[in-house]
Amino acid sequence: MQLVLTATLWFAALSVGVMARIYFAFSVFVLQALDAAGRPVAMAAMQSINRVILKSPFLPLFFASSLACLSLVISGVMLWGTAGAWQMVSGGAFYLIGMLLVTIIGNVPLNDALEATDANGPEGEAIWRRYRQRWLPWNHVRTVSCTVSLALLIGAIASR
Repeated sequence: MQLVLTATLWFAALSVGVMARIYFAFSVFVLQALDAAGRPVAMAAMQSINRVILKSPFLPLFFASSLACLSLVISGVMLWGTAGAWQMVSGGAFYLIGMLLVTIIGNVPLNDALEATDANGPEGEAIWRRYRQRWLPWNHVRTVSCTVSLALLIGAIASR
């Protein structure tokens, strides 16, 4: 049981770190670079990114990291009072709420609306503006949540 928990902690920390890097890139420069290319190009590129990402290793990592963090929350609650338990619970919860839930309620609906819009169509300008204004702040939340989660999971590893 101890070995499984340790492996789960390491997997969660590494995968959360990868996710933090992906979201950080979008928050800091990817969306801005797309926007600088002009709205039709930016929309088409983001639509393509959203399609490709669903068929890439990102999606299995997205779900596996979420499952690992959920198991750490449960394990941490069961082991409450032991070294690293509160960091497991907090790190897992930050990830599940700030990454998984935010993605489901914030980013995915915006991605779906973007996908349903013709980048060269008359509604393209309004949809892209709305997308950028709403998607980017949600992505900032994901970036910060993943980073905080990573720090807490590293703390759990160090405490154990």
